Amino acid sequence: MKALVKEKLEVGLKLQEVDTPKIKSDEVLIKVKTTAICGTDLHIWNWDNWASKTIKPPMTVGHEFMGEIIEIGSAVEGLTMGDRVSAESHMVGETSRNARAGKLHLDPDTVNLGVDRDGAFAEFVSIPSRNVVQLPDSVDNEMGAILDPFGNAIHATLSFDLVGEDVLITGAGPIGIMSAAIALHVGARRVLITDINDVRLSLAKTVSNVETLNPSKENIEDKMKNMGLKEGFDVGLEMSGSEVALDQMVNSMVMGGNIALLGLPSDPINLDLSKIIFKALNLKAIYGREMFETWYKGLALIDSGLNVKNVITHSFHYTEFEKAFQLLNEGKAGKVVLNWD
Repeated sequence: MKALVKEKLEVGLKLQEVDTPKIKSDEVLIKVKTTAICGTDLHIWNWDNWASKTIKPPMTVGHEFMGEIIEIGSAVEGLTMGDRVSAESHMVGETSRNARAGKLHLDPDTVNLGVDRDGAFAEFVSIPSRNVVQLPDSVDNEMGAILDPFGNAIHATLSFDLVGEDVLITGAGPIGIMSAAIALHVGARRVLITDINDVRLSLAKTVSNVETLNPSKENIEDKMKNMGLKEGFDVGLEMSGSEVALDQMVNSMVMGGNIALLGLPSDPINLDLSKIIFKALNLKAIYGREMFETWYKGLALIDSGLNVKNVITHSFHYTEFEKAFQLLNEGKAGKVVLNWD
């Protein structure tokens, strides 16, 4: 089968012929139809500090996808041939304290699709049946392929009570943009998203009625006054992985405010803990999705009328993957999908 592979310790990926996965008794084989490129994939493509310490080539990458079940293991129940599905990309163990307590997303033995095991940027992918999520007809192929990052946005955004709250989001990437839409949908009062990329800020406005700010051109204190904020933001969602953005968020929070951290820095950052302590801020690191409550809430939010599909700006055939990654590296795209049919 064809697959996008991190073949060597260098920038880029290669389209190669690799063996089709052989499934275990508790797994299914999925014919991949649509995939989406994640920020993690971009880290891997660029072979930055995080990727070079984490990825062990050769590795088929990618973890955001949807497809159709074409083979079912002998021990699998509840799934049928032809089911349209996506999947939770974190494969967890059963023996750790967190796993046994039902906190699956905190299992230290987690194996990540496309990072620790061969992923979904391929014609076929094998997935444990417990990770499979069946898709309703109301979720099309492209939306099905981005349910994974949509879940990241849900996990981060719903970490704190948002009803009537003022929310600051730093980083107008796809997850930040979807988080803004979620926050407004569930009852946040005011939502501001910041980024130094005007293309991304414009995209955010097409997904929800969010306020936007480019901090390289505008002053956030003036913006807060114009929005009617007197003390600061109640909730912060850090999606950029930027040291400057995080520092700006800390300065803009109300005393006792809550911050969710999802953005992955490419390199270690400096953080002034004295500011956090004297403002009595609560910081929560977000990793993946809460299995499987986040998936349930995601499908329920879509069913209740939340529409974030405008975050998808480009679609390519998988053979044009180099164009897709170039667009993302240039900051000229939102969510980019690859079609494998």
